[in-house]
Amino acid sequence: MKKGGGRTSRIRRRKRFGKAESRGVNESYKPEFIELKKWLKDRNFEDTNLIPARFPGTGRGLMSKTSLQEGQLVIALPESCLLTTDTVLRSYLGPYIAKWQPPPSPLLALCTFLVSEKHAGDQSPWKPYLEVLPKTYTCPVCLEPEVVNLLPGPLKSKAREQRTRVWEFFSSSRDFFSSLQPLFPEAVESIFSYSALLWAWCTVNTRAVYMKQRPRQCFSTEPDTCALAPYLDLLNHSPAVQVKAAFNEESRCYEIRTGTSCRKHEEVFICYGPHGSHRLLLEYGFVSPRNPHACVYVPKDILVKYLPSTDKQMNKKISILKDHDFIENLTFGWDGPSWRLLTALKLLCLGAEDFTCWKKVLLGEVISDAHEKTSLDIAQKICHYFIEETNAMLQKISHMKDEDVALINQLTLVETLRTEELKILQASTEILAGLQTAFM
Repeated sequence: MKKGGGRTSRIRRRKRFGKAESRGVNESYKPEFIELKKWLKDRNFEDTNLIPARFPGTGRGLMSKTSLQEGQLVIALPESCLLTTDTVLRSYLGPYIAKWQPPPSPLLALCTFLVSEKHAGDQSPWKPYLEVLPKTYTCPVCLEPEVVNLLPGPLKSKAREQRTRVWEFFSSSRDFFSSLQPLFPEAVESIFSYSALLWAWCTVNTRAVYMKQRPRQCFSTEPDTCALAPYLDLLNHSPAVQVKAAFNEESRCYEIRTGTSCRKHEEVFICYGPHGSHRLLLEYGFVSPRNPHACVYVPKDILVKYLPSTDKQMNKKISILKDHDFIENLTFGWDGPSWRLLTALKLLCLGAEDFTCWKKVLLGEVISDAHEKTSLDIAQKICHYFIEETNAMLQKISHMKDEDVALINQLTLVETLRTEELKILQASTEILAGLQTAFM
């Protein structure tokens, strides 16, 4: 037997590179998927490559029925299956949107349609699709405040901004919802509640594909680029795959071609883009383990935490960093501190006698070995601070999971994020230790 080709070697390689078994449990027999398949067939789509399944780690997704080759067309969903603003304008909502001033946004149109169709229940022609949509979401806007408080500082701030933005979206839409009263025997306030709109907002935000529509006067000037793609949106994200996804103007189908091969009965993935864990959780409500784009962000207050408080030039240094865009996106990654982070620290570590060299620092020039060592020492202290803070937060999450079973899913999500960041920080501290030895 070829060396390294046995079962033990395969298991060892899986552990080393973090590749889990992707075989799923077929769920195509479930009533909701049977109805969805019938609905799609009536709209001229019948899939031959994929079947719904449940997978360890990723949950519900799509499994390959056959081996898929690089460049192969995986799915081609006809335009008749897509839910776009055109769909909304052709519906009973069209006349109300056309006359409303100021013009509603494309997002509001899609959300209003989803809430209305969900309220229609069995009477909705979109019921088979609505039935397979998640009942709840795990974007930060949906998390309980005590869970949001467990997020890393930069993500916590963005989560609160997201909550404010969605609330303002709801509040500013109430008058429009009131104009729809003639369509419903019930009070519109009971139909278009905050929780209903939040569900619709999350549905569009987490599941829509990019499909640019022509500008129309009945909508605001906000981009009209979202389309919901039934069945196709069951595909889960993986940062390790490459795909080509776009609407084909000739075939009038939204098509996905795989850039990587896939074996029979494996989960088929798409890639939402080179997003870090914070972006994935904020926009899509999940964390992708072993994400090569994951990182730990260093906010300004931590950046200066271990620098001398007596530095009279500190405000000037911070101003220079801001002016040259070196105050944001400073990170620790799997390959250690980013060049941006180290550059910012090198500038902040300049003594009074070397301050005039700040331009050279931004250009990547070495001032002195002593200066390099000082900046690496500060980076190591910041890394250790984050390790301690992350460990403390993981302990707190563990205690909360024992005390509040109702929040266990939300807490597990944050725990996954924090655990991933701990691994990144541990990798970074080892890399920094190696760099520091060069100056001992």
